[in-house]
Amino acid sequence: MKELLNKIRPGYAGIVLGILFVIYGVSRGEVSHVLNKAINICLECIGLG
Repeated sequence: MKELLNKIRPGYAGIVLGILFVIYGVSRGEVSHVLNKAINICLECIGLG
């Protein structure tokens, strides 16, 4: 049982850390920057529009 917990804990820690980074990015207003970059990639590189 103890070995199983040692394997599971790093996974949960990674999930929690990822959620914290997402919350931090949203609070800084990074969503609009990422969306603008995605739009530019589609318009310039792929040739849409």
